[in-house]
Amino acid sequence: MKAIDRSRLQSLMQREQKKFVDERPKSKALFDRARKSLLAGVPMNWMVKWAGAFPPFVREAQGAEFFDVDGLRYIDFCLGDTGAMTGHSPFATVKAAEEQMRRGITLMLPSEDAIIVAEELQKRFGLPYWQFALTATDANRFSIRLARQITGRPKILVFNWCYHGTVDETFITIGDNGQAGPRPGSIGPPVNPAVTTKVVEFNDVDALEAALVSGDVACVLAEPAMTNVGIVHPEPGFHKALREITREHGTLLIIDETHTICAGPGGYTRAENLDPDVIVFGKAIGAGIPGAAYGFSQEVADRIVARQELENCDVGGIGGTLAGNALSLAAMRATLTKVLTKEAFERMIPMAGRWTEGVAKAIADAQLPWYVTRLGCRAEYIFGPQPKNGQQAHDAMDFELERFMHLYAMNRGILLTPFHNMALMSPQTEAAHVDRHTKIFREALKELTT
Repeated sequence: MKAIDRSRLQSLMQREQKKFVDERPKSKALFDRARKSLLAGVPMNWMVKWAGAFPPFVREAQGAEFFDVDGLRYIDFCLGDTGAMTGHSPFATVKAAEEQMRRGITLMLPSEDAIIVAEELQKRFGLPYWQFALTATDANRFSIRLARQITGRPKILVFNWCYHGTVDETFITIGDNGQAGPRPGSIGPPVNPAVTTKVVEFNDVDALEAALVSGDVACVLAEPAMTNVGIVHPEPGFHKALREITREHGTLLIIDETHTICAGPGGYTRAENLDPDVIVFGKAIGAGIPGAAYGFSQEVADRIVARQELENCDVGGIGGTLAGNALSLAAMRATLTKVLTKEAFERMIPMAGRWTEGVAKAIADAQLPWYVTRLGCRAEYIFGPQPKNGQQAHDAMDFELERFMHLYAMNRGILLTPFHNMALMSPQTEAAHVDRHTKIFREALKELTT
């Protein structure tokens, strides 16, 4: 196996940075202007992580492509880090949103769309009762609060290097000394997350059992396959054990399908016949219009309702003034019934297979010790062998190399998510888009290893 020459990598990165700046004078001018009114020159802090000297400023996006203000065209495999997995501005969702905006945006009253969306989610995921929020973060946070309320337990459990939005309790990791503590980069945690949270490695059934046996964990919050540290698949039998152990110890199981909806119309839950107590689904549910849903089993719903207090239901930390608003629900209804359909996944998943095969062959031909895998219409490569847990996936990360691969692709009209090496397919992604990425990826490896 070959190794990457770091001095060559740095030289190539300097060349690519110059190319990026030279070809985007309008984006640079906007960024210079933005630095006078926007913190760090961006409207949201994550946007500083794009591999270029500044982020490209977007002019318009449609389907699987977008144009920046300099007129450069990009094939988009980031798709808003899943928020635009539907493709940008799908016609059915745009039409429904336009019509709803004329009828009313937010009322703090229900519409029929809420019922139709809940009925669709029942069919897809199998859970009978649903509530709505503006983000998956909110839905996860609300689910955790409810789990604590109905179990009377203080703690939750997550898997090492997980991702569940900006939920305070989840920014925890296992240090080199084996002790749990704040995750690097966590900004202003209210308390050390070890006070609220237990953390074990994904796929480690023995550690899971040991963490739950004390009976103080209200819920396990888990993606059914890890996705935000590279894709980490569950080992055979892991989900069966996870469900049996949580039930044995009276711990609720919350499955976060926000990214793993890529596995099919009912996410990983339906694809693999999981049986959670609660499901969370956000981002793509409204084609990028803010919205999320969280659903409950009959038993959990009954326990929640039994504890509800009418007088105080608006001050308990569940819900929000704009949650369940008419615009979000109209977008969800159109997206679920007309965009993220079974037929759409039947187009998207083979495209991800094609992407994975092309990347795998390029890696093998370059004799690099990298790994590529797929989950439904999501695919990703990492700079190491197949990981079995979050720590192994994290250890394979290489920030310098990752930024080069992303910038090299961006300079040639390919956009990957800035946080890891993920590619997502939309219903509008074409074989030509995938093959273009394979060609550029192969060229990057050739330059790195020559």
